[in-house]
Amino acid sequence: MVWTFIQKTAWPMTPPAPWSFFHIVFSLFGLVSVVFFTRLLIRPPLSDKKISMVLWRCGLILAVSEVYKQLFLYKIVNNCRYDWWYFPFQLCSTPMYLCLIFPLLPSGKVRRTAAVYLQSFGFLGGIMALIEPSGLMHPYWTLTLHGFVWHLLLIFIACFCTASGLAEEEDRSFLYTLPLFYIFCLIAMTINIVTRGTADMFYISPYYPITQIVFHEISLSLGIWPGIAVYLLAICTGAFLCRKMTAAVFNMYNKRSG
Repeated sequence: MVWTFIQKTAWPMTPPAPWSFFHIVFSLFGLVSVVFFTRLLIRPPLSDKKISMVLWRCGLILAVSEVYKQLFLYKIVNNCRYDWWYFPFQLCSTPMYLCLIFPLLPSGKVRRTAAVYLQSFGFLGGIMALIEPSGLMHPYWTLTLHGFVWHLLLIFIACFCTASGLAEEEDRSFLYTLPLFYIFCLIAMTINIVTRGTADMFYISPYYPITQIVFHEISLSLGIWPGIAVYLLAICTGAFLCRKMTAAVFNMYNKRSG
């Protein structure tokens, strides 16, 4: 029954080009939807329980859609072979795991740190995929839509954490997310080593230069490990800037609303 459903939803399409009509319109519509649902869900009363349930439900949506994607790739794309390249542990996958366990996290600093991670690293992963969407374009409608909706949901989660006040504004709170980020990096590197380069989680495989644009050239020039160090530093910097940007936008909105 599952395979029948997967087969019936394998609707072929010509992969849209980056910055095509499809890319621009779907992204704009998605970002407007992010703003709408963020404003809708931060209406009072906004309790800790409500915040936790919103994030948990987002994690559940991501998890269910990821199971579908994995089954689709296994059955339709790879002819019943598993491709470790698509193992769900990229930077854009980590918000799914945090959202799923969020209600189980202790209240206080632990939850706030998770929220700041979702606000910063989650937003970075979402917005960068929309800016450079070649990895989201597939020859099947469901896979392409999955990629766009996934990354728009990451942006929503980041905005919700900001607008709800769950993510602290103090800059030092971002520092607490760095150990969490590097734990994720360690897990990603372990997967890459265990699979002997078949997987490329976080794009930090020790077996070949980074495949991401710009950083590929840096990795070729400096070497694999220095290239990885530069790449991870750039991610942390980008995440911090994304955090400052989302906080500034919502502070400006709140002042005008007030």
